[in-house]
Amino acid sequence: MSAKILIVDDEKAIRDSLKLVLDEEGYITSVARDGQEALEKIGSEDYDLIITDIKMPNIDGMELLNKTSKISPNSFFIVMTAYASVKTAVEAMRIGAYDYLIKPIEFDDLLLRIKRLIDYKKISMENKSLRQRVSAEAGYQNIIGQSDAMQRVFNLVTQVAPTNSNVLVYGKSGTGKELIAKAIHYNSLRKDKIFLPVNCGAISENLIESELFGHRKGSFTGAIEEKAGLFKVADGGTLFLDEIGDLPLNLQVKLLRAIEDRQFLPVGGTKAVSSNVRIIAATNQNLFEKTKSGEFREDLYYRLNVIEIKLPSLNERKDDIPLLVSHFIEKYCKEMGKKVVGLDNSTLKALMSHDWRGGVRELENVIERAVIFAKEDLISLDDLADHVRGNATNEAFPDSLKDAIRNFEKEHINRVIKKFDYNKEDAAKALSIGLSSLYRKMEELGIPTKSPREGEA
Repeated sequence: MSAKILIVDDEKAIRDSLKLVLDEEGYITSVARDGQEALEKIGSEDYDLIITDIKMPNIDGMELLNKTSKISPNSFFIVMTAYASVKTAVEAMRIGAYDYLIKPIEFDDLLLRIKRLIDYKKISMENKSLRQRVSAEAGYQNIIGQSDAMQRVFNLVTQVAPTNSNVLVYGKSGTGKELIAKAIHYNSLRKDKIFLPVNCGAISENLIESELFGHRKGSFTGAIEEKAGLFKVADGGTLFLDEIGDLPLNLQVKLLRAIEDRQFLPVGGTKAVSSNVRIIAATNQNLFEKTKSGEFREDLYYRLNVIEIKLPSLNERKDDIPLLVSHFIEKYCKEMGKKVVGLDNSTLKALMSHDWRGGVRELENVIERAVIFAKEDLISLDDLADHVRGNATNEAFPDSLKDAIRNFEKEHINRVIKKFDYNKEDAAKALSIGLSSLYRKMEELGIPTKSPREGEA
């Protein structure tokens, strides 16, 4: 589609000549005699570009620029001025104009500048659209979870994202550590810059220094050309260091210096390279324990662990399972062209009672397989993999919502109490209820208030 251009000048000869030239180039043009008429047109029409004189009666070019920025912020401006008013044109650029021309106008120069601006605007809008789409896809609000545990994580992300502080994300495999890292990045001031993930455990010890910090040509066998490291590639953005606990000790020193000094030496280099990156690290290991054993540097641990986010495992937020199941069913039905709408009670019970050692990733695989084998509009036990179906009993969930919730509460409280070795105070804290409330719940649900050991005594 041709660009739409508005020409604003109080001299008819200039308006007409510019319109003639731009029409011949295929642009869609309109004209206005002054700023007031221009504002009326801008209020009812979207223009890609506005070419305006600065000195005009009623509303001049500077005022037009100011007012247009509020009602049509995506319109680009080129201002025209006499040689004696170049200072004013520069001031116009300072407040939002993209270019200026000195009268008399050279048409070839004008056409070149317009083409450059229109191309720039097209790329700029495409990039903006892409960033918005990526941001929406990566935003924490699109991570599935309504449990209290996940709401606490979302609240942390909301508070942490706008800062430049380093973040350490803890979580077992399948808990979504990279999703949280992306959510932090795409809700930060760095969202227009790169988000660069690197798995520290997947790169060999011989290559990881070169990958992170780059190398100079000839610095080692096979270094046939200079290479920029990931720290430099991610300059201005976010570097996500997954499995940070696997980083070799000798590189932990260099990483610490790069974070503290915002500069580093490439392999074989003698001149420091600057880089301003935000670090989000992730691990499924207990780094604090590793600092005690000397496997992880304590100073690096505290530099990374400015903000700590612990992700609950799927077993710790099982009330999110129905939401996740619905999401995955919808996803794979679209991919496979199937019409599965949900699952039956027995199947839900099997999923709720399964020990999800592989986390959300395991659940997604189970649902993908079930959608493939489903013959009806509801997934049944027969559609589940054997290792998941084995946890089910012939007893389906009761029809009563109250009874179903009661059963789930009983199972969940039993599981938490056993997890804390029957320590009621610790169990109550984990359940986020008072100790007296826990005892009352146990009595209501028929859960023994004494442990098996206490009962034997």
